[in-house]
Amino acid sequence: MIAIEREFYAYLDQVDLITVLLPYSYFYGESKEFRLKGEGIDLPLEIQETINLEEMVKYSCRASIQPDIGKPYEIVTDHGGKTDLQIGAVIRTEEFDRCFFYEGMDLGVSYTPEKSTFKLWAPTAGKVRLKLLTDDQQHPEFIHMRRADKGVWSITVERDLELYRYSFLVCVNLEWREAVDPYATAATVNGEYGVVIDRAKASVAITSCPPMRSPVDAIIYEAHIRDLTMHPNSGASKKGTYLGAAEMNTATPKGESTGLSYIQQLGVTHIEFLPFHDFEGIDERAPLRSYNWGYNPVHYNVPDGSYATDPEDPYNRITELKQLISAIHKMGMGVIMDVVFNHVYIREDSSFEKIVPGYFFRHDQNGLPSNGTGVGNDIASERLMGRKYIVDSVLYWLKEYQVDGFRFDLMGILDVETMTAVRKAVDDARPDVLIIGEGWDLNTPLPDDRKANIANQAKLPKIGQFNDWFRDSIKGSTFNIYDKGYALGNERYLEAAKQVLAGSIGMGKWKSLFLQPTQSVNYIESHDNHTLWDKLKIANPEEEEAILKRQHKLATSMVLLAQGIPFLHSGQEFFRTKKGVANSYGSPDDINWLDWDLRDHNLNHVSYIKGMIEIRTANEAFRMDDSEEVRRRLTFLPLQTPLIGFELQAEAGWDKIVVLFNPSLDQQTAELPEQAKWMVLADHQNASAQPSRQLEGNNVLLEPCSLFIAAK
Repeated sequence: MIAIEREFYAYLDQVDLITVLLPYSYFYGESKEFRLKGEGIDLPLEIQETINLEEMVKYSCRASIQPDIGKPYEIVTDHGGKTDLQIGAVIRTEEFDRCFFYEGMDLGVSYTPEKSTFKLWAPTAGKVRLKLLTDDQQHPEFIHMRRADKGVWSITVERDLELYRYSFLVCVNLEWREAVDPYATAATVNGEYGVVIDRAKASVAITSCPPMRSPVDAIIYEAHIRDLTMHPNSGASKKGTYLGAAEMNTATPKGESTGLSYIQQLGVTHIEFLPFHDFEGIDERAPLRSYNWGYNPVHYNVPDGSYATDPEDPYNRITELKQLISAIHKMGMGVIMDVVFNHVYIREDSSFEKIVPGYFFRHDQNGLPSNGTGVGNDIASERLMGRKYIVDSVLYWLKEYQVDGFRFDLMGILDVETMTAVRKAVDDARPDVLIIGEGWDLNTPLPDDRKANIANQAKLPKIGQFNDWFRDSIKGSTFNIYDKGYALGNERYLEAAKQVLAGSIGMGKWKSLFLQPTQSVNYIESHDNHTLWDKLKIANPEEEEAILKRQHKLATSMVLLAQGIPFLHSGQEFFRTKKGVANSYGSPDDINWLDWDLRDHNLNHVSYIKGMIEIRTANEAFRMDDSEEVRRRLTFLPLQTPLIGFELQAEAGWDKIVVLFNPSLDQQTAELPEQAKWMVLADHQNASAQPSRQLEGNNVLLEPCSLFIAAK
């Protein structure tokens, strides 16, 4: 890109409004007339407003015509000076969106052995060229593309271009920029170029995942592809890769299962992987030299090469990811993809910004890029082609890779209409696909009523939201390491704990957080922030480890027994630690990996959580998907503080199920609702869908930091 020297500047900020900026060094910033000149056009502009700024004078001028975007124009002063009319804030107007919205599903490259057609949406470009090269080419080939309706540029090359590398050179405001195709589905190592591939050669027979009745039937297990296998005793041969994560029947030296086999035996329904679309932060040629979670998105429709066994081969990462998804499906589990549509790694370097500068990102009232994400840019999902890109990408992953759900990182940056469009498009393809997201309220220049956050959950009825009220009520504030929640013995959270256990739908006089329990993703730990074990150790440095493990087990069990969608962080069931590191996105493997030795040392605790999962899976009373049903069938028991107890009216199997929680460090007694022969499903030691013993009468002794489940 070559910088252009200009004496003064002119921008098209609305379809007929031109802003001229004259520095004081240019005739003291004065001009009594401006003219718009172009092909067959020489018209005066109406000066509507003049504002003296610190270093220049700003003129707002109205044109009697609407300049054609993409065509060259000049602005001429009464001194005879000239400058090009640049595309300004007009691209962020509704008129621009309506004029250039392209509905076609053929952006990117369409390949056959006989020809390949390339299409790029670049309405503000004056010229576009396609750059082609092969691995053995010393000099690339440049082909001029033709502009068509809606600002789409296209060219068909009539020969076999399989494995050709390609990019686009786009001229906007007289400056040339080179960009990778935003719709690229294959890329060279480290994403320098898009690659033309034959999608038939990237085909893998992916076993279908069993359909799901309701979102509350899901039990989500969050994992990082590399973390699953990097531990020395993971038993995997291809550590840190798609294929390593796909290995079955792996085991530790003690013979205990690891990887997918272990996760399947645990009983979860879905594995949610941290981002695996192409991201920055790791050299794909030497992936083990550094570590990254994957929240630095670059190419949204390309699998990341750091997990591939041969990142130099554009097909390799595609087929190996598909093999991993197929392996998980064969085990009866689904795959949730973590997507990061809220920001890009570096705005200035992104294909979006190079191709249509200023369009795909939000700007504040001063015209500067907004930063609600905290990483320097916010995707403008409310713009029609931004929204279309997100929907197109989701459908691509759904159809090409057959993923079973999407977790939207920082979903609160996106707008309600976009998420509604995503949900509708997914429903039209596969209604049982899960969509969940982080609905945090973030400081981005979007009206509050349009943000896809928890406050607007009523407008997003079929999208789950991570429930920070649940998280902080049960374990204590995530952002105050010393704050203790209900499961850690803090009675202050007792009433809140009741509400979140009931799905956060508003029981009694409490106001609801969600309309339906299907919207509540219940969790106490994720990849972000401290693990629960590390929080416990930091907040209670003098406490006995046995007590901390009881508290941890109680909190994790509450996730699985609450109405809503349970979410577990991988390793949470065996006290995963990151050695006190809160956000380990760039920490070494020995901080991030799943420590399979730690799992082997805590098999009894793993067995307990497995039993909790069995209890939830076997009893639909823990999986009600309607608020009125929850209010009708769940009744809280009148127990002394700090106990919580509730009774569930079952509609299949047991007639009644009673759940009791004791977060205190003392033994407590409680009464069951009636004298009966109660079958014990769980106590402080054991948990199983099959009763372990029978209890006569209605008095229960609750051990410290424990729970009790009985049915009749």
